[in-house]
Amino acid sequence: MLSRIKDLAAELAPRLIEIRRHIHSHPELSGEEFQTAAFVAGVLSSSGIHVEENVGKTGVIGELEGNGKDKRILAIRTDMDALPIQELTSLDFASRNQGIMHACGHDVHTTVGLGAAMILSQISQEITGKIRFLFQPAEEIAQGASWMVADGAMDNIDGILGVHVFPSIPAGSVGVRYGALTAAADDIEIIINGESGHGARPHEAIDAIWIAAQVITTLQQAISRTQNPLRPVVLSIGQINGGRASNIIADSVRLLGTVRSLHPESRAELPNWIENIVKNVCDTYDAKYQVNYRQGIPSVQNDIALTQILQSAAEEAWGGDRVQVLPEPSLGAEDFSIYLDKVPGSMFRLGVGFPDRKVNYPLHHPKFEVDESAIITGVVTFAYAAYKYWHMKS
Repeated sequence: MLSRIKDLAAELAPRLIEIRRHIHSHPELSGEEFQTAAFVAGVLSSSGIHVEENVGKTGVIGELEGNGKDKRILAIRTDMDALPIQELTSLDFASRNQGIMHACGHDVHTTVGLGAAMILSQISQEITGKIRFLFQPAEEIAQGASWMVADGAMDNIDGILGVHVFPSIPAGSVGVRYGALTAAADDIEIIINGESGHGARPHEAIDAIWIAAQVITTLQQAISRTQNPLRPVVLSIGQINGGRASNIIADSVRLLGTVRSLHPESRAELPNWIENIVKNVCDTYDAKYQVNYRQGIPSVQNDIALTQILQSAAEEAWGGDRVQVLPEPSLGAEDFSIYLDKVPGSMFRLGVGFPDRKVNYPLHHPKFEVDESAIITGVVTFAYAAYKYWHMKS
């Protein structure tokens, strides 16, 4: 079956390049993937796959019936949205939409999902269960997966596979990771309230800016001394607002930031840990405070059995030397984790780096590019892993 899948992928390769370039040229922001979704639905329909549109607002579901011998359903998820970045590549098919770019590779993800669907539709009688293809909107704002789940996209699903491009891995290779792949991502708002006064007489006021600086410094220092260094935590304050004029002591400062963690136990303790530090600093200088901690998306925790299927599929297809077992997770976040609250799943890394280039620009960079030969690697890996799911999973 592997040789059949690879032959079909080779036949589809020119069409898949066309698909990817079309999507890349017409990027759409999160929740606005109307044209992308219509295009995806058309490709799926032309392959004889049952299509449901407007799932999770602008998402698309394609469902492929197997031969009916197994009642389980495997999901394959890819995402479709782009970023508010002005593209600075010199590609002939660069973004035609001002200030919007597929700088995170979702054009490749969508193409790989479509390619896998096109191939699997041609070998459907060898698939004993059903496959549900999820083309998700709004991953970049970490909302799309929740929208899809709310609209029933995960109903009756037994397992799910996903993919994300990785420019530090050369095209033609893939990476798999057992356990934690990405971090949980939470949002934090800290408001420091002091008392205003004249800039020349700070002792008569309570300086919210200075106290906010103490809060930031203390939080960063405390991470290294009170958090388990084997369970990484990253807290970054990305926005500070406060003050009215250069000669007036600020009476209020608002801090906004992100908190990343890998371990559920550490994550559960972070809201109280942060508030205690803020309270201690503010109490010392007679300031008042408010801490608003919002839990975002959890860590992607790859299932062992499904990761083994992905690894074995990639190794059989491309050779063991082109499959990396990744030793470290990323502190980036992925709302693929929302699906994993429902069923076991695994996401693999698809190498898209140019082997002969000294610099492969990172994700979210305006000059980010991918080696398009990676598309076939991703399509075959997805399709063959789906086939193996029914023949390996008990």
